[in-house]
Amino acid sequence: MMRISVAVITYNWPEALERVLRALAAQTELPYEVIVTDDGSGPATRELLERVAVDYPVRLVHLWQPDEGARMSRARNRAIAAAQGDYVILLDGDMLAERHFIADHRAFARSGCFVQGSRVLTDATLTLRMLHEGMAAPDFFSRGIERRRHTLRLPLLARWYARPGTKQRGIKSCNMAFWRDDLLRLNGFNEAMTGWGREDTELAVRAFHAGLLRRELRFSALATHLYHPTRKHVVDNPNDRIVDDTRARGLVRCERGVDQHLAEFVHPPADLRALPAQES
Repeated sequence: MMRISVAVITYNWPEALERVLRALAAQTELPYEVIVTDDGSGPATRELLERVAVDYPVRLVHLWQPDEGARMSRARNRAIAAAQGDYVILLDGDMLAERHFIADHRAFARSGCFVQGSRVLTDATLTLRMLHEGMAAPDFFSRGIERRRHTLRLPLLARWYARPGTKQRGIKSCNMAFWRDDLLRLNGFNEAMTGWGREDTELAVRAFHAGLLRRELRFSALATHLYHPTRKHVVDNPNDRIVDDTRARGLVRCERGVDQHLAEFVHPPADLRALPAQES
């Protein structure tokens, strides 16, 4: 069976990250490994990971890079380079996976395709209850959610939506999956893109140029997005110009990508579960 790596990106929100990790540990089908790729968090995140690692059921890796501004592309590329799996699920550190999440992603993995998942949005009040009162993930009738339909797991309907295509709208790397070999062929995320957003769209555009198709994963591989303020309405985002250039030139590979990090991970990074206390 193919090995699945989950690459969870995080930055200074250990309370949310703990819920994300616990949700992945409670799956009906476990991934091969969970890689937490950290865009410069303070010590609290490392302390959380050391505590969680004590009884974690799968390989758990922590990759950290200095905080030099938002460098999501670089953080994700390091996780792709370090991944030991055949298939990489990209997940944000504020996305709580429903218990069939990994099994559903496996069921919809197809050669020549990448998968775009969906999410339920929560408001600030519900997020606080989930984090501090231990409230379970919302269901269809819960208050404080948007995109309510994404609480429904309906496998038969999911298969209808998952027909391969080239739809570009709605790309988001908070719940997305690729074969690792395809990511290496594309050279991963474009590290010329820093700051908020559009690096996932640019990657998808290059994937389409390479002949890959998108499978829309609705009513399956469900995840709940914890509320935080958004920056998606940034005006005159320079990353938009990079996306436009990628489209205009028909690019498949980016110049600054995952290949910069492959040598660092010729030997797999340490499993936190195996580290002595003084090393972790």
